[in-house]
Amino acid sequence: MAVDQLPGPVREFANYLDGLLGRLDQGGGWCGVFWQRDPDGMRACLDGHEVPPWDVLESLLEDLAAAYGPAAAGAERKRARLLRAAAVSAYDALPGARDTLGDRLDVMLREQRYAAERQAGLSRLLTAATTREEADALRVDLAWARDDQERADARCAELRRRTADLDRRAVEVPVPDAPLAWSVEQDFEGPRGAGEGAAAPGGHGAAGGDTGTGGAATTVPARPRKRRRGSARFAGMAEDEVAPAVVPRTGAVAVPEVPAGRRTPRGARFAGAAEADVPVRVPAGAVDAGVVDAEAGAAVAGAVEKLERLRAQGLGGEAHVLLVEIAHWPAARLPLLADGLHRAGLGADWATLLWEAASLPAERLIAAADALRAAGRAADGQEMLRQGVARPAAEIGAAVLGLAAEGRLREVRALLDAYVRVRTPEEAARSAAADPGRLVPLLLEAARGVSEERHWDLVHAVRVAGFTA
Repeated sequence: MAVDQLPGPVREFANYLDGLLGRLDQGGGWCGVFWQRDPDGMRACLDGHEVPPWDVLESLLEDLAAAYGPAAAGAERKRARLLRAAAVSAYDALPGARDTLGDRLDVMLREQRYAAERQAGLSRLLTAATTREEADALRVDLAWARDDQERADARCAELRRRTADLDRRAVEVPVPDAPLAWSVEQDFEGPRGAGEGAAAPGGHGAAGGDTGTGGAATTVPARPRKRRRGSARFAGMAEDEVAPAVVPRTGAVAVPEVPAGRRTPRGARFAGAAEADVPVRVPAGAVDAGVVDAEAGAAVAGAVEKLERLRAQGLGGEAHVLLVEIAHWPAARLPLLADGLHRAGLGADWATLLWEAASLPAERLIAAADALRAAGRAADGQEMLRQGVARPAAEIGAAVLGLAAEGRLREVRALLDAYVRVRTPEEAARSAAADPGRLVPLLLEAARGVSEERHWDLVHAVRVAGFTA
């Protein structure tokens, strides 16, 4: 799309960004880091083909504060936020925006996990360092790993919010009348977490550790190494590069494990991927939504206490790893976890846990949603289902076929009810490709349960896809 064909708010923000960069040293500060990491992404943002994540814009404002003073950056911040918010809204209104957001979120979730693992490994190496030079080098790497995770955390939160906003606009709000296929939109709530312009953990925006705003960098010797970095665009690239000379300041350190290279995706969102070095323990009876095991109370109390301790120590990476493990617990424990986390003031961790659990295999996803609904947490179960059906169309089709082959028709109805409400008719039609003869009737039945309009939209999409409706 040519610049003059861009939506007005996108073009206006691109012009603003060009003017902002023109006032900065292109080779220094965070601006120089972003140009070094992802020049194509920076150019895409200047051309209006991408809207940069808020953490990138906030870091550029830190450069502005360093060059012109905090007052100048403070005055610019409100304008930057408003222009970017308008551009994001216009960008997300373009065709295919939801699929693009989903793809980017998957990339950022991998970056989030990689950064957490890297922090853990570097921290362990730091405790074993035998020379000052080795310790200093490890602290530099650890500062970058923290910065990477804080950026990934903020970007994941924003991408989830944008996706939820699109879903909210696209979905009707029906009144459910059948217990077998309850509505994912009843009492709908968007995902909890940081919204537009959310600062990274600690309130310091893009910079990690104990950094404040403006002048938030120190100069250290560059050290060649190969590692994955977040980019100015949306990260997710492996690069052979020299570490930038500008790094965030950091305070005390402690935490995670050094990956040798690009790792297999981890967490419930990537269930089924090989995880030989980080096993996930799945207790017996994990699919049973109704029976609370005898160890549940003690296990939940211990997990909440450990999360409180990790959060108090600023060990976000280790806290996330614990949440990934908890997501595989028996479904009946989820309501207890919800109560315990909210009592401890860890509502954000509950939102993360819901997100991780949303990518469990289909039968366990339904069991988890059932357990929450039975405990009076229907909105949480609905959100879990809505997030759970954001997986690729082919995966939904395969899950439905597997459940149907086992005679689990109630789970089929619940999964497809959520799916046809949240996804577009075109996406729903694509999920039938594996076995149109079996999947098309099930999809159409679910769409008819939503509304006649949704049913006929899906009939049309199925025919356009070359299947018999």
